[in-house]
Amino acid sequence: MWTLDGSSNIPCWRAPRAPGGALLAFTTRRGGTSVAPFDTLNLGRSTADLPERITENRSRLLGSLAVPPDSLATAGQVHGARVVEASAPGHQPECDALLTTVSGLALAVTTADCMALLFTAPGAVVAAHAGWRGAAAGMPQAALAALRSRTGCGPADITVHIGPCIRGCCYEVGEEVSSRFPAATLRRVAGRARLDLPTAATISLREAGIPAHAIHDTGACTACESHWYFSHRRDAGATGRMWGVAVLGNTGT
Repeated sequence: MWTLDGSSNIPCWRAPRAPGGALLAFTTRRGGTSVAPFDTLNLGRSTADLPERITENRSRLLGSLAVPPDSLATAGQVHGARVVEASAPGHQPECDALLTTVSGLALAVTTADCMALLFTAPGAVVAAHAGWRGAAAGMPQAALAALRSRTGCGPADITVHIGPCIRGCCYEVGEEVSSRFPAATLRRVAGRARLDLPTAATISLREAGIPAHAIHDTGACTACESHWYFSHRRDAGATGRMWGVAVLGNTGT
């Protein structure tokens, strides 16, 4: 379902969009103006990058998606499981997921190894951020519950999309982290645990009733592919940030 539009001036992962349907995208690190170590499409204001470069990068991205820059809503992420409903553009502090029923409002969450999870349902979309802390705190389930409560939709009416993130091939964790996840989410390499965040999210969503065919994963690992993605773990924190973006279509789908 997801394809990486690598030939674009602003390369992004894009999902097919039916007429009036939700616009969904996951960004890469390419196509912006920032210099190393934030090269080039750094979208994160929490970094030490020049603010004017981030502003320009955001403008370029939104323009490439045909999203007006004054329609953006962002989350002040704290690695928790709080979901906030956004009815207008602006920054929502201390939350890790945004929900909206407003057509044309662009929701964005920021990542650099953590998962961006995009949920769609008739009449609403959610953009959520979850690293290991968020996954352990139940962010995937919290986002799903908020969407169901707001729309009255059942699990069969909802789709979930998992963006580029660090995966089990690369994400070595200690016992204090691995002990909080099911065995199916872990693999052992030289006696050390490696955590697969998408598997953790998928297990929790399937347990909550989402059909397997309604969970779509880009399959991309941020730590593996330095030419495409920022990675907090690989780059020891000196790196940029990517976005997961969800915009509700005009028909409420």
